[in-house]
Amino acid sequence: MPRYLIFILTYLLGAIPFAYLVGQLKGIDVRRHGSGNIGTTNAFRLLGVKLGILVLLGDASKGALSALLGYWAFGPWGGIIGGLLAMAGHSWNPLFGFRPSGKGVAAGFGIIIVLMPKVMVIAIVLFLLVVGTTRYVSMGSVVGALTVAIAVFVFPEPMAYKFFGLVGASIVLVLHRANFQRVLHGTERRFGEKK
Repeated sequence: MPRYLIFILTYLLGAIPFAYLVGQLKGIDVRRHGSGNIGTTNAFRLLGVKLGILVLLGDASKGALSALLGYWAFGPWGGIIGGLLAMAGHSWNPLFGFRPSGKGVAAGFGIIIVLMPKVMVIAIVLFLLVVGTTRYVSMGSVVGALTVAIAVFVFPEPMAYKFFGLVGASIVLVLHRANFQRVLHGTERRFGEKK
């Protein structure tokens, strides 16, 4: 099998809709409730902590596996391309008409776990700090993404990882535009807040 076909596989891995599949176990279509996203945060809100953790592990795993496959085939650039394709498959899911369907944060987390563990530690600490103080998961995600974008230039990371820091953070920022508006208007739901 030609190695470049790995990138088709990484995109398809990213498209596995764990939140949707797990939601079916409880008879809940996550696309029709909460934020409508097939992401981890919506899964936590709609499905509870245990199933939310299961979705988090699934979404992070598809980013991690995609990055590992790409890295195995083509080194650092392959790891980044594979990871970004997984984020794209999740965020603009072909199974749901390529409409924005998730924000790719958990998949991105999986990517930095396997490729940039030092950066991951700093990003997750700041994510938890922001979410713990504000209870806005969206703002924690944005701070985590911006942390990655800065940290890849602080640490001696390969150029491919610096590229990911900038592109990955840009994707997260763009996909959180509506969240910024809701925070400014005081309508963004806080983690654990009942509707």
